[in-house]
Amino acid sequence: MPDAVPVNMTILLQALLNGVMNGALIAVPAIGFTAIFAVLRYPNFAIAAYATIGAFAAWWVNVHFGAGILPALLIAFAVAGCVGVSAEETALKPLRGAGALTVAIGSIALNTVLENVVRLFFGNDLRGYDLPLVPDWRFMGLRVGPQQLQSLFFAVVIMGAVFAFLRYTRFGKAMRAVADNPDLARLKGIEPAHIAVMTIFLGAGLAGIGGVLIGLDASIDPMLGFRVLLTVFAAAVLGGLGSIPGAVAGALAIGIAEECALLVVPATYRSAVGFAAILLVLTVRPRGFFGERAN
Repeated sequence: MPDAVPVNMTILLQALLNGVMNGALIAVPAIGFTAIFAVLRYPNFAIAAYATIGAFAAWWVNVHFGAGILPALLIAFAVAGCVGVSAEETALKPLRGAGALTVAIGSIALNTVLENVVRLFFGNDLRGYDLPLVPDWRFMGLRVGPQQLQSLFFAVVIMGAVFAFLRYTRFGKAMRAVADNPDLARLKGIEPAHIAVMTIFLGAGLAGIGGVLIGLDASIDPMLGFRVLLTVFAAAVLGGLGSIPGAVAGALAIGIAEECALLVVPATYRSAVGFAAILLVLTVRPRGFFGERAN
């Protein structure tokens, strides 16, 4: 009996550790999702396809050209960003006049189309990055993989770079101005249409990087983005749609909640945590913990 408490505490700490690492990976595409919402005011569910495209772009240069993780991440960002802008300009921009709901539904259709394009070129087989296998590290009864720590490091650096970009650069300040009030931003010489294009590139690119980081932890296939879409959306809702700090906090909360839920429910019910989080937040705080207050 005396050993029961330390063992249970170790299991809980392992779940919390896994939750923080998984939440940090989810935070990257969640930032992209909420950035697009903040500027364009509609949820772009095609972010899932952008994550998948970024993951496969990185896999291609890694396997066929021997690119390391950092170059692969840059390629994923550029490819996913370009696809996002092209898809937005051709498929979603004509729908904006019909309202946010119509564009959101259109983004779901766009996501399905892009996923099937990936399936057409790469098939349905699971694929893994060409990286050396390194055994997990163990300390104080906890287990962590070096690749997980590397992905966590990249995720934290990327999040820090995004925050610095939005706070200190001219474009970042313009993006925040458009998100707050596009009409007032236009009066100050900022063109919301140009900011929107760059925001889509940034958001889709971040989703692409997120797809790579998630794929590094296991494997990739055409459904990679779709499997994490609910978690990304739940993180954005939990933190408050349009709030980038909220997206990070929401992703960490969802990541920890999902891992801790595995201690009491089967893994097949893991995705239910995302639904539960959305229902709870919409009931208690419809605008999320960091969302804007109603006027």
